[in-house]
Amino acid sequence: MAPFSSGKRGKKLKMTSRVKEVENDEQRNHMVFAYYITGHGSDHATRVVDVLCHLSISSPSSMWMDRAGEATLAANLVVRHLVAAGHDVHVVTGAPDFVFTTEIQSPNLHIRKVLLDCGAVQADALTVDRLASLEKYHQTAVVPRASILEAEVEWLNSIKADLVVSDVVPVACRAAADAGIRSVCVTNFSWDFIYAEYVMAAGHHHRSIVWQIAEDYSHCEFLLRLPGYCPMPAFQDVIDVPLVVRRLHKSRLEVRKELGIGNDVKVVIFNFGGQPAGWKLKLEWLPDGWLCLVCGASDNQELPPNFVKLAKDVYTPDLIAASDCMLGKIGYGTFSEALAYKLPFIFVRRDYFNEEPFLRNMLEYYQGGVEMIRRDLLTGHWTPYLERALTLRPCYEGGINGGEEAACILQDTATGKKYASDKLSGARRLRDAIVLGYQLQRAPGRDIGVPDWYSLAENKVRLRPELPDTEMNGNASLVESCIENFEILHGELHGLSDTVAFLESLSELYGGSDVKDPGKRQSREWSAAAALFNWEEEIYVARAPGRLDVMGGIADYSGSLVLQMPIREACHVAVQKNHPSRQKLWKHAQARQQAKGQGPIPVLQIVSFGSELSNRAPTFDMDLSDLMDGEHPISYQKAHEYFARDPSQKWAAYIAGTILVLMTELGVRFADSICILVSSAVPEGKGVSSSAAVEVATMSAIAAAHGLNIDPRDLALLCQKAENYIVGAPCGVMDQMTSACGEANKLLAMVCQPAEVKELVTIPTHIRFWGFDSGIRHCVGGTDYGSVRIGTFMGRQMIKAAASNLLSQSLASVSTPQQGDGVNSDEFEEHGMELLKAESSLNYLCNLSPHRYEAVYAKNLPECIAGEGFIDKYTDHNDTVTVIDPKCAYAVKAPTKHPIYENFRVMAFKALLTAAKTDEQLSALGELMYQCHYSYNDCGIGSDGTDRLVNLVQEMQHRRSSNGQNSSLFGAKITGGGSGGSVCVIGKNCIRSSEEILEIQRRYKAATGYLPLIFEGSSPGAGKFGYLRLRRRVSSADGNMKQEA
Repeated sequence: MAPFSSGKRGKKLKMTSRVKEVENDEQRNHMVFAYYITGHGSDHATRVVDVLCHLSISSPSSMWMDRAGEATLAANLVVRHLVAAGHDVHVVTGAPDFVFTTEIQSPNLHIRKVLLDCGAVQADALTVDRLASLEKYHQTAVVPRASILEAEVEWLNSIKADLVVSDVVPVACRAAADAGIRSVCVTNFSWDFIYAEYVMAAGHHHRSIVWQIAEDYSHCEFLLRLPGYCPMPAFQDVIDVPLVVRRLHKSRLEVRKELGIGNDVKVVIFNFGGQPAGWKLKLEWLPDGWLCLVCGASDNQELPPNFVKLAKDVYTPDLIAASDCMLGKIGYGTFSEALAYKLPFIFVRRDYFNEEPFLRNMLEYYQGGVEMIRRDLLTGHWTPYLERALTLRPCYEGGINGGEEAACILQDTATGKKYASDKLSGARRLRDAIVLGYQLQRAPGRDIGVPDWYSLAENKVRLRPELPDTEMNGNASLVESCIENFEILHGELHGLSDTVAFLESLSELYGGSDVKDPGKRQSREWSAAAALFNWEEEIYVARAPGRLDVMGGIADYSGSLVLQMPIREACHVAVQKNHPSRQKLWKHAQARQQAKGQGPIPVLQIVSFGSELSNRAPTFDMDLSDLMDGEHPISYQKAHEYFARDPSQKWAAYIAGTILVLMTELGVRFADSICILVSSAVPEGKGVSSSAAVEVATMSAIAAAHGLNIDPRDLALLCQKAENYIVGAPCGVMDQMTSACGEANKLLAMVCQPAEVKELVTIPTHIRFWGFDSGIRHCVGGTDYGSVRIGTFMGRQMIKAAASNLLSQSLASVSTPQQGDGVNSDEFEEHGMELLKAESSLNYLCNLSPHRYEAVYAKNLPECIAGEGFIDKYTDHNDTVTVIDPKCAYAVKAPTKHPIYENFRVMAFKALLTAAKTDEQLSALGELMYQCHYSYNDCGIGSDGTDRLVNLVQEMQHRRSSNGQNSSLFGAKITGGGSGGSVCVIGKNCIRSSEEILEIQRRYKAATGYLPLIFEGSSPGAGKFGYLRLRRRVSSADGNMKQEA
């Protein structure tokens, strides 16, 4: 028997010819496999069936044969060869028995019903509950971990297992190692990668789950990696295998004949992975001449006559082959079978499942996918998607015998063959790359043989495009070439090359065939954007930058002075308004309006370039009437619920929310349709206010298009309302203020009470600021940020109550020591009643001085308090954008202390900026930043990545000092909302400091595998930029340029 070629990591193994001498291999050892299957969904179980089936085909009595044309005999062959092979396979699963027994009927198949993980908890067929997933995993796999390991080791030894196979139960790999048994994983994703994203919403106390899963996987000998795979750095070695696909038992004609369906009937299979959707399906949802086969319908669900309920144990591959398209969610089973049998797939995105973008991009790469908006799925606007699916020509020609290849490798491994290399990299790589929420980063083309669909997916979900230099250095020809299709009727470019690049994109959208990058023409967002605008009408463009939090950070919502720098990276938004009768509509929007029978009505259509960065839909549309409740705008709460219904489109709340705010706060009414194109170079989750940049740019462009003159400060406050109340993120106002009011190379000095700009502080020429992205995704809406904010407002309420109590005692002229909240009132009479009056009505914590806090209130604040206990005593914390969870415990003392001291640090920092240009000045500024950083950590919103970057700056600083050299870098701190994101660094404006910044970047990558982005440079805020009003140029017959009316 010829062996497989054992390539390096990621190198695909090719099947060598199997000589027929296997017929004489009667002495082959009997083997015992322990096959663990994750508790998530049915896809894992069904692909395991295929692998198990093919374990038998390598049996002593079988040939290694081409199975083309043998599909109808597959079941018999599987059973016969598995029995002949004599292998025992013990499946450890929570899946129903019929998933296995339908395909395999043999005494050698043993099913052990044990659930050792829970996968992703799904609230319904499309919604993953992130918090519930982590909580259930904690209860299922973490709390009983010791007993699970003990039981599994004992059981593995009792069955005398030769090999443990996991798809992809983490603890199975560790149990195998403890039992001294080799283990292999078979999968396209791993749970550490999936859960790493959930940790952002759940809070730092769940991060240990990700690390434990990573450590478990690191005990696996190698990974059999399936197409459509995610990054999985925990595994030591990787072998790629083809798609694992269940074989057809019957032909298309046979299935249709059994079901009584004529060949002229169009059939769509409604398949949401075996998870009953429970939706009420209606007759009119299907066009005439269509029939829908419904998988997973409940027993009591009533269906219209053009919908057919299928049995729960129906063999789906045969039905797929008999259908014209499929409508469902993307899971490995539906994805692989749609590709293998070239079936157009209309898919609806799932929420918060990170496997999906990699499967989706492979599906679309092979021209097999059409995305349906969830709203259209639930309201029955199916026709335009069904018609689009029929035009697709899926073209996947890759292998679909992954079950056979995997089975051979598993069998050879069980008999002692070595596939893994000696390189043990998994645990270290995962510890530094994904644990604690790292986003993986790789350079496209770094690995040999990386498929195109994988690079496309990684570019969308991990990397940002290269940003051009902000300043154009007078390159007039570049400007002319980029805007040759447009005449600028108002505004100026301000020498910003990113604005020129955006205008070039608009020109390419209009030009179509002149697009420089052919890949753009193939992307759905580019196609949607090209059909977005009426090129005969004017377009308005606004620009708003992100911001680097130099000092102030989370103290903004406590009224602190903050110092913020607008960064080079910015968001551009193009807006056009059109009369509804002239508005170009996407097909599904047309279908929706036709169904209402009202004629043309105002709509909102949005395209977001780069929207796939966070696995969300690239387009959004709605009727503007949906923002009205009779004669009045809907409430912010209703709007929040509206956008939260479909998390894959929740991003639109940042954009559409600005429209509702204008309607609610300024009484604006929109009679025209609105088209919006968003293109942002401000990376998300890096702590540099990507959301504020989108909001400010959007509202600025909408205001310009509708003739609204809004002061930049007022615009920032309006944008904050959109984020607080419609998006539901409890941010302060400094982000929007910087994006709207900032100026290039200046720090915006602002007192957040609520938004008073003190001055624009010019950055001294000898000082420079940089930002480092830690790679740990930051989220203002995450639990850590919200909990700290709640604790801060709790502390303020406690201080106010204590001050009121002391004031009452003082007014009563109590002269003898009495206990009031543990404080003797006599001690405080000298402080004066005026101070107590002010403190009893304290609006902002930052109006309390540090010495007053320490002298009077600090010793009586609890370190933490239960939500229920606080509510019982104080009723409410008086914060309109957060809600106390009675069951949660909240830190109080550290979050209360931080803004009081931070306000003092920021004031000192601002004063020092104008001091003499000495190293002592820089050292003092740096020390204030270090103090801020460690105060964040005390609050519980630090992170390993940001700590590592700050430590690298300190090492660089101290190394030079110890060598008698002058330092170039002097301080660093975590920025913004914390819990990851970016670090701000201060140093001298010189070549040596730039070299040290690059050295820190290299060292961070060497330690973590992640190359951090560096933010440097500054640019003007939206107010300074203003807006551009554009009109398309056209050529007249005589070659002269004229405006087209």
